[in-house]
Amino acid sequence: MNEYNPLIDAKIRTMLEISTARHSHLCPRQILGVRIGIVGAAALGMEIPRRDKDLLIFVETDGCFADGVEVSTGCSMGHRTLRLEDVGKIAATFVNVPREEAVRVAPRFDVRERAHIYTPGEDRHYFAQLQAYQIMPADELLTVERVVLMRPIAEIISRHGVRVNCDRCGEEVINEREMIIEGRVLCRSCAGFSYYEPHPLAAITCQNQPL
Repeated sequence: MNEYNPLIDAKIRTMLEISTARHSHLCPRQILGVRIGIVGAAALGMEIPRRDKDLLIFVETDGCFADGVEVSTGCSMGHRTLRLEDVGKIAATFVNVPREEAVRVAPRFDVRERAHIYTPGEDRHYFAQLQAYQIMPADELLTVERVVLMRPIAEIISRHGVRVNCDRCGEEVINEREMIIEGRVLCRSCAGFSYYEPHPLAAITCQNQPL
């Protein structure tokens, strides 16, 4: 079965081909990522793909969806223009950094049902979504709402070159992510906000590996 709908826009097809090459297949979430990237940037009046840091994106889950957003917008974690706020949703918030304006884009609640309208005769839900999401009008596929970030954009981005050492563990903390607790400079882990805890047999000796 041809994964691409013959009615697909050429620009979207090119983006999906790049995303597909990363995964060796095409899936509905990649398509949503690409289209959400296009719509989110357009809602802020910003051209894509970006080569600067004027567009900041928060994706609300990882996986194929996030790759679709990255491919369509040019934003990435490596450039600090793509962030993960993992709440398990296929959605993303787009921020025009200079103007400090933000919009959140997500699929419509009934998008899976709507997909069958665009794929008559296709009873398999997955393949209906695969084909329909490529060509559905944006306003039938997605919702766009203006939002306000909970933290100032300057605090989120931080300042280049700022670094401190945690007063407890001694590890370096960059991007102003340290916390001041009772006058002490602490990393988030030592301040009690860690995503891990040490194993009872924590120490492991690093060994040189053959090249």
